[in-house]
Formats: sequence, C-alpha cells, structure tokens
Amino acid sequence: MELDLARLLAVLHQHGVEYVLIGGMAALYHGSPFPTEDADITPRATAANADRLSAALNDLNARIRADAVPEGLPFSHDGTSLLDAGVWNLMTDAGDLDISFRPTGTEGFSDLVRDAESTVLFDVPVEVASLADVVRSKQAANRPKDQRVLPTLREILARRNDG
Repeated sequence: MELDLARLLAVLHQHGVEYVLIGGMAALYHGSPFPTEDADITPRATAANADRLSAALNDLNARIRADAVPEGLPFSHDGTSLLDAGVWNLMTDAGDLDISFRPTGTEGFSDLVRDAESTVLFDVPVEVASLADVVRSKQAANRPKDQRVLPTLREILARRNDG
C-alpha cells in the first residue's frame, strides 16, 4: 500500500502520541533526493505514550509486515508489549510504519528530540529528527541502503554547516 503520510501523522496526532520522525522521511524533509516508501518514528518510551501509540495502531489497522504474508500478520498489542519489543515493522491502512524506540546510534526519543526541528506537515505538528541525527543513526546502522545515501546526506549537512 502506498504511504498516506497525512493520514498516518493525523492519527498519531489525534491520539497524542509523542514521537520524532526519523529515517528516510526525515532525510527527505532535510532535502534528501532519495525517495522512501515508509515512515519511521521513535516514540517517547513511557507507558502512557505507548498506550496512546497502541490505540493509534488499532485505528490504523496495523499488522506485522512479513514478506511471506502480503496482507501482514495480525497482532494484539498494548503499550507494554510495544515497549517490550522495542522495534516494530508494520503495515497499516496508511502505509508502512517502522517503529524504533531506540534507533541504532541513538539513545532514543530524548536524544533525538533535543535537536529535532518542530514543523507542521499536512496541518499536523511534527518533530523531525535533525539531519545530523539521521546521519549518525544511518552511519551506526551501516546497512547497504544507508551506505548508498550517506555521501549525499553528509554533503547536504556540510553545505548547511558552511552556510
């Protein structure tokens, strides 16, 4: 399913979920030319916020993303179970959503929100990870897809720092 970022952000906002938008979508916000087909978030890792996230995921009909099961695997969840796993790769009625409470190379929400940029996307207030934090996390993850985009992201960051 194609990503409907407007709907995804609206549902998270309606439920009061505190999160930072990270990954490829954050990189796009900062000028990356590389498209992405999903949204990645780092929620605040508190019981109350995880409960709000669980309610939002119910509204989005979230399912576990699995290559062998195109429609995704159903799963029951609550705030506690979401926090226990720490990382979720989901498909929703609004597109794919990856949740990481502590992305590689970071200390999680409090680390990322410190330098995040507050903005409005699709009439929804959103905290977007700084480009420096996106680069830091992608460097630490060191996946082939990250290695392909890092030179460009570093160049964008260098131009910003020089300007």
